[in-house]
Amino acid sequence: MPKSQTVRQPFWLFRLIQETVGELRKVTWPTWQEAVRLTGIVMVVLFFASLFLGTIDFLLTEVFRLLLTS
Repeated sequence: MPKSQTVRQPFWLFRLIQETVGELRKVTWPTWQEAVRLTGIVMVVLFFASLFLGTIDFLLTEVFRLLLTS
């Protein structure tokens, strides 16, 4: 490996951290109220998705139970 590459290698982590901090400064962070509202929306969607998938699972389990025990 050329000597110039071995000299630069230790600085890759510093550059990564520096670029990450720079990108995080560009982020528009939500207000507390927005974060709470969006969290509530996620929880409601999660509840209904769980209810739907649980119902489908139950129905398919019963259908296969009937098919296999007949």
